Amino acid sequence: MRINSRFVDLLAIYRAELLERVAPFWLKHAIDRQHGGLLTCIADDGTVLSTDKYLWSQLRAIWTFSALYNRVERRSEWLDVARHVYDFASRYGRDAEGRWVFAVDQNGRVLQGADSIFADGFALYGLTELARATGDQGVIDLALETYDNVQRRLVAPGSYGIGPFTLPANAKAHAVSMIFALVFDELGQLLGDDAISAAGRTHADEVMDAFLRPDQRLLYEYVHLDNTLIDTPQGRAIVPGHAIESLWFMIEIYRRAGQPERIQQAVEAIRWHLELGWDDEYGGIVHARDAAGGQPWWRFADAKLWWPQTEALTALLLAYEHSRESWCLDWFARVHDYAYRHYPVAQHGEWTQRLDRQGRPFSETVALPVKDPFHLPRALIYCVNALQRLATT
Repeated sequence: MRINSRFVDLLAIYRAELLERVAPFWLKHAIDRQHGGLLTCIADDGTVLSTDKYLWSQLRAIWTFSALYNRVERRSEWLDVARHVYDFASRYGRDAEGRWVFAVDQNGRVLQGADSIFADGFALYGLTELARATGDQGVIDLALETYDNVQRRLVAPGSYGIGPFTLPANAKAHAVSMIFALVFDELGQLLGDDAISAAGRTHADEVMDAFLRPDQRLLYEYVHLDNTLIDTPQGRAIVPGHAIESLWFMIEIYRRAGQPERIQQAVEAIRWHLELGWDDEYGGIVHARDAAGGQPWWRFADAKLWWPQTEALTALLLAYEHSRESWCLDWFARVHDYAYRHYPVAQHGEWTQRLDRQGRPFSETVALPVKDPFHLPRALIYCVNALQRLATT
């Protein structure tokens, strides 16, 4: 076995970030022992800003703490947190029709109902990872109920919302295909259910064939229902970090499906969106671009949010692992250097989330008023796993 010292050194950095700083931050500040679930409307120092509980945050936290247990170390404290959040979310998180709601108060009273099908996607994600850790049939049953409920809605455009975002008229959203490609595939793989896995690949193919346009080297956030492009400011919106995140999902899905040509297509498209999104003057990946080169429609378009950088770190290691193309590591070094210079909050352990184009913090809410245990810890988990493999090849 050959040891690659370059990856060994990076592995030490990413393990320390995850295990000594990021995970302890959430264990220290976020667990609501009295009422259940997590408090994620918190500041960089852990100060609670609101006790409202967004189901996105709760359900994604189930994935994170289950994945820490499944993919990093089998620490009982992590699985205990995943179960703790599951108990709260499963009790209060669904409406009478079995749809996952958007937000509840500290005690679980619904504040905003089921107006975002993304909550259902994150439910499937978290439940699948928790079921992988525990084998709990009740968790599996809830995942299957959610899957059936979502499938009925996905075939009926207009029957679901995508809050906090809105769809253009007669359009479909990349984000819907992106998330359900991954979570269906994960559930199908766990259960050995070929039909569920196939449903995931159908959405993956939609990402690659409807939203990704190789002739333009762009992945669009919205297209018409007939797959034609939408020539409006919203229709021309390109979110490089979102594209990069989606494309590493595609690498994982098509790896399991044994489709190397699709993997290579995803690897190349990751490069396109790094080149599109990188700010040559100040560094970092911007939030949004316009496909025609004009002023982006997307809010905070020139912001340097933390999550595109973390998703790029994951994507680049997976892209390198499958392609062995040197540009992946060149870009990884560039994104790593920017991220570690700008986002870690050394005194408290997590990363700050919102910087302007020049790298200065700002406080306005971009999508949800939360600090989630998701994008950063998930990226660190995936990077640790990838670096472990790369260090010994």
